[in-house]
Parts: sequence; structure tokens; C-alpha cells
Amino acid sequence: MIEKLVEIKEFEKSYGERKVVDKLCFAIKAGEIIGLLGPNGAGKSTTIKMLTGIEACDGGELFFQGKKVERSRDSIKRELGLVPQDIAVYGDMSAYENVKFFCSLYGFRGKELESRVQEALEFVALWDRRKDRPGKFSGGMKRRLNIACSIAHSPKLLIMDEPTVGIDPQSRNYILEAIRTLNKRGTTVIYVSHYMEEIEALCDRILIMDHGQLKVDEEKEELKRQYRNEGYQSLEDIFLKLTGISLRDEEE
Repeated sequence: MIEKLVEIKEFEKSYGERKVVDKLCFAIKAGEIIGLLGPNGAGKSTTIKMLTGIEACDGGELFFQGKKVERSRDSIKRELGLVPQDIAVYGDMSAYENVKFFCSLYGFRGKELESRVQEALEFVALWDRRKDRPGKFSGGMKRRLNIACSIAHSPKLLIMDEPTVGIDPQSRNYILEAIRTLNKRGTTVIYVSHYMEEIEALCDRILIMDHGQLKVDEEKEELKRQYRNEGYQSLEDIFLKLTGISLRDEEE
């Protein structure tokens, strides 16, 4: 039996009168790569913020490896890694100093810290640029540095929010291959993207949110099989249908 790594029950979040996440429930098995999809404003980013403890839930429960997690999330922070959509590195620090700083936040010190920093930078192919500041990096290199800062502490769950926005195809392919490698090493991944070809290439299971609720929770191949007889051949076609938009309407 595959272990449930994370389980979200009845997550809720409102901003004033606007309900952003509405009784959201789903579970993630250890070793999966989950594609989290939804139109802008669906509640994806808010869900991630609540899962990681950046924002508090209005209601609901979080379980990690079968144990209930308190609202502060302190007990699981070392097990989580977040690659945000916006580049989150310090421009006045070298690549090495950036990774070292973020890894030290998880309690690592001395030789173990240095070893982890080197391993993370080598993994994203930036070890030879470790002394350079991010200002000298291309967009793709900055994205890779962002990933290094998020994986140096070896999280069990890595959450990636649009990690390939605005980069060249070569850097995108490098990042996708890095995700596959991390997953083979045992890292579970939540992957948020509007690039359907990336979801198609990476993900085992698809979650689709809309208006703060979970509309789809299905294995990728099973989801495609269900809609193939209706003439929907791609994940993009299926996504547009399920969120109330038609490609034919777009063409018109």
C-alpha cells in the first residue's frame, strides 16, 4: 500500500466576502508528481500558501505522514521545499551564499551545510558559477538557483509554482529533467503550471481547481481515456472543457 504523504481536509480561506478556497480536500501519495491546475483566481496559490504555512487557514486540517499538523506548520517545515513563481534569491549575495543561507534556515551547520550547498549547486549545474551574484545570471540560471535553494535541505515534498515561466526552451528542458531525477530519488512533487505540455510530460495525477473547489482528481491517463471518446485528445482540451471554456469558442 502506497503511503499518503499529505492529506488536506476541508481547507477554507476567505478574503473579506470573497471565498478563495472552499472546503478543499485531497491527498498525495509518496512518490507522486501531481499536476495542480486551474484558471487564474482558482485558489491554487492560496492553497500552497496554506499548505506551507505562509498563510493561516480559516478552517480545515492538514495531515503529514498520517499525523495532524498544527497551524504553524513548524513540525513539517524541514520536510517541505517551495519553488515560488517569482525569483526568491538575494541579489547582493553569491549563488553559494544564497543556497547556504536558505539551507541554514533548516538547522544545518558546518561541513554538512557546506556539503549540501555543493550538492545542490552541482545538481542544477551552477557549481562553476557559485561565486557569481544572480545579477550575472540568465533567467534560466536564476530559476535553477531558485531550485537549488529549495532542495538543499532534501525535502520530502517539493512544491513548484510555475518554475519555468519566462525562460528559454533549453533551460525549461533542463528543469523538467531535474524534476524527474528528484522524483526518482524519492521526492514527491506538486507541480503548478499553465504549460500543458509540461504537465503531460511530468505528472502522474491531475488535480483541477476552479472557484476554490476541486473539480477533478484523476490519474492522468484515466482522465484522458474518459474524454477521448468525446473528441478531447489533449489535456489542454480537457482542461478548457472542465473549466467552462471551449477551444472552439476561443477560435470564434
